[in-house]
Amino acid sequence: MMAIAGGVTAPKGYRAAGVAVGIKPNSAKLDCALVVSDVPSIVAGVFTTNVMKAPCIAWNQQVCARGMAQAAFINSGNANAATGDRGLADVKATAALVAAGLNLAPDRVCVCSTGVIGVPLPMDRIGNGVRGCLESLSPTGGGDAARAIMTTDLVPKERAVEMPLSWGKARLGAIAKGSGMIAPNMATMICVITTDVSVAAGPLRDALRKAVDASFNRICVDNDMSTSDAVLCFANGQAGGGALAPGTEDYETFSAALTGLCRDLAQDLVRDGEGATKFVEIAVSGADTNENAQKTARAIATSALCKTAFFGQDPNWGRIACAAGYSGVAFDPAKLSIWIEDIQLMRDGAAAAFVEAEAAACMQRPAFRIRVSLGDGPGEATYWTCDLSHDYVAINADYRT
Repeated sequence: MMAIAGGVTAPKGYRAAGVAVGIKPNSAKLDCALVVSDVPSIVAGVFTTNVMKAPCIAWNQQVCARGMAQAAFINSGNANAATGDRGLADVKATAALVAAGLNLAPDRVCVCSTGVIGVPLPMDRIGNGVRGCLESLSPTGGGDAARAIMTTDLVPKERAVEMPLSWGKARLGAIAKGSGMIAPNMATMICVITTDVSVAAGPLRDALRKAVDASFNRICVDNDMSTSDAVLCFANGQAGGGALAPGTEDYETFSAALTGLCRDLAQDLVRDGEGATKFVEIAVSGADTNENAQKTARAIATSALCKTAFFGQDPNWGRIACAAGYSGVAFDPAKLSIWIEDIQLMRDGAAAAFVEAEAAACMQRPAFRIRVSLGDGPGEATYWTCDLSHDYVAINADYRT
């Protein structure tokens, strides 16, 4: 795979736009985005498991169940969640506005919202956003779309790759947002992925679910899961070649590229976590199964005590051992070992001989790795997390004001 520029508009047949219409209070920042395929596209999605789903999630689930769409409209600054019947009516109205401008049926339009919960959408401004995006659609508009979906994000997140297939080259592109309310169970974020390969709905869903499980489901900023999590993937077939069939080398190449793209974006989200000063990889090995390794890594990645120790640059390995112990995974404590980078802190269930200052120096780096071995089997897993800082509290203490 080769990284390329362009984000969601890097693949053939896509245009995008981002405009500002004042949805974000007291801000002139971009807040409405539109991504459009020039031709009908297969679509697949993965969504939040939160019971308190925003109405746009139910709408998008129905669109993806039908397997065909051509556009995604996203607003930031307002989640349109916990807004009752009006919220769903506003989703339908937004889809209808986009559809009218593109000469589509409304059920070919996905709608996403992110921001404050419990406030109805300002539909006059949403209408202005739809019209502004339609007027601004461009094959180089991916960057504006990436900026328009940001909430507390400090930097836009977009990536694209080119992949070699048996008949030529095809592309994948994506934009994503997410900085807070990030938890590894379909993490809190919005991501729109585009590709110009041809692939049927079922195989696209399978590839997307596999990619999400290996990426967005393995990250944590603050262990909160939002109402609006959505990953949408459009495949319009404009690169040429036949439909990718499961079991073929081309399909496996595509699936691997999709997973890699999502993994890179997932790590981008963690690096831009609210108030984050450290990017931390948690690598667990020696579990009896991969699933149990994942449970252990998740417990460490989501532990507030571990995350504050990362911020304080304190090699307090006892917190890591404790989190592993309450993860729900059975293992022999006498076999537990822990490292920060290559410095072993715990060996076979007890403190190892190490120089505290050297371990603390590893934690002063902007990125470092925690390794944990349970000593019980071949299972392994990796999660990505960040530290929990004073700034995180400050950002979220007055999020609405």
